[in-house]
Amino acid sequence: MFKYIGILFAFLLLGCSASNKGYYLDNRYPSKNSSQRIQYVIIHYTVSDDVRSIATLTQGQVSSHYLIPSVPETKNGRPVVLQLVPESLKSWHAGESYWLHHNGLNDTSIGIEIVNAGLQKDVKGKRYWAPYNEAQIVALIPLLQDIMQRYNIPPENIIGHSDIAPLRKQDPGKAFPWQRLAQHGIGAWPDPKTVAKFLAGRNANEPANVLRIQKALHFYGYSTIPLSGQLDSQTKETLRAFQLHFRPRDIEGQADAETEAIALALIEKYRDMQKFKLFEKTSQLPNVSTNQQGD
Repeated sequence: MFKYIGILFAFLLLGCSASNKGYYLDNRYPSKNSSQRIQYVIIHYTVSDDVRSIATLTQGQVSSHYLIPSVPETKNGRPVVLQLVPESLKSWHAGESYWLHHNGLNDTSIGIEIVNAGLQKDVKGKRYWAPYNEAQIVALIPLLQDIMQRYNIPPENIIGHSDIAPLRKQDPGKAFPWQRLAQHGIGAWPDPKTVAKFLAGRNANEPANVLRIQKALHFYGYSTIPLSGQLDSQTKETLRAFQLHFRPRDIEGQADAETEAIALALIEKYRDMQKFKLFEKTSQLPNVSTNQQGD
C-alpha cells in the first residue's frame, strides 16, 4: 500500500512547480478559457523633439512601449528603436479611448510614439503637417511586423491614436503613410475596386446618408460616433479622424459618398457585411465600461 501511495505522490509532484513563497503550483489542469492580452498597436506622434519626447515619456504622466527618434541611429545596418516600457507591462499611451467593444486600450495594446512635430504653421501662418523622416518609417515597418507576428495581430488592428480618441486627438496625422504600411501587410486599407463598387457611380463629394455613415463607422470600430442621423460636431470630428486615416487628401469631416464607400469597403474586407446589414436594422449597441490612464 505504501508503494502505491509513493507512486501517487510522485505523479502529483510531476504537475507541481516549487515556489520560494512557501507553496507549490500544480499546473496539470490548464484552462482553454484565456486570450492574448495584446490585441492592438496604437501609433502616435510626439509633437516634440527627441530630447523633450524622451523626457515626457519617461518622467511625465504618459509613456509608450517604443519611441522612434527623429533620425534613428543604426547598428549593423539596422535602425535602432528605443524601448521605454517592456511589452509585459502596460504603458500609459491611449488615455480615454474606445475601439470596437474595447475601451481604455492601454490594457490591450502596445503604444509606439514617433518623434514628429504634427500640425504646424509656416512663416506666413499657413498650416501644414510635418513630414515623417524616411528612416523613421524604415524603422517602424519591421518593428510592427515583428509585434504582429509575435502576438498574431491582424493588419486592421494597427490603428492610430485619432482612431481610438477622435474627439481629442489627431495623431499620427495626415502625413502618416498608412497606405504604404498596408502594402507591407500593416494596417487596414480599402481596395479601390470595392470602393468604386460602393460608390456606384456617385460623385465622390456628393452628400450621403448621415445615419448610414454613422452606422458604418460605428460598426467598423469608431464606437462612440452618435447614431442620430445628424451631422453634429461629434460626428464631424469622428468623420475627420476616419478621413485622416483612410482619405488624407480631404479631411473636412463631411459625410460624402466617397467616405461612405470607403467605410463599406473596409467592412466588407475586414468585418462582416451580413452582420453590418443586420446592425443597420437593429442598431444594438454594446455596453461600454471605463478604465483609462495616460494621454
